[in-house]
Amino acid sequence: MYAPHLELVAIVDEANRVVGSATRAEMRRNNLPHRATYIFVFDRQGRIYAQHRTIIKDVYPGYWDLAAGGVVLAGESYGESAVRELDEELGIRGVTLEPWGEFYFHGEGCRVFGSAFSCTYEGPLTLQPEEVQAVELLTLDQVLAPTPDRDFTPDSLFALRRRIETPRA
Repeated sequence: MYAPHLELVAIVDEANRVVGSATRAEMRRNNLPHRATYIFVFDRQGRIYAQHRTIIKDVYPGYWDLAAGGVVLAGESYGESAVRELDEELGIRGVTLEPWGEFYFHGEGCRVFGSAFSCTYEGPLTLQPEEVQAVELLTLDQVLAPTPDRDFTPDSLFALRRRIETPRA
């Protein structure tokens, strides 16, 4: 049975130290700081798999998400969460995840410490019907110059822009 509101989420303090857990519903209701993973999936041409979120999502329903991922569950590491979420949402398994680093995002009803990853994938997708209603391959130009009819989740857009705009050694 699909009941994400009952999942136990790792709750953190302002320094990103785990201080306990709460259900996803409690975390959202009280806007508790938590952890989440963001897995940016690209094809070999550098296009990104954007997911159209269902309208029943608890945050940013109906938006386009640039990353697979989600909240880190109690007792779970960022890496474990990334592998689980990629499999759950898109049915992708066995890929190498490249760590992009961690960040903090604060938006309306959202205080999250994120850990971003990327991978390259070309193959079949198995969409989680409760969370993903469609997937489209978009170029970075399409993402960075969006049209008014396509709203991207602000946290995934923040994480992607951070990666693009941050010089790497």
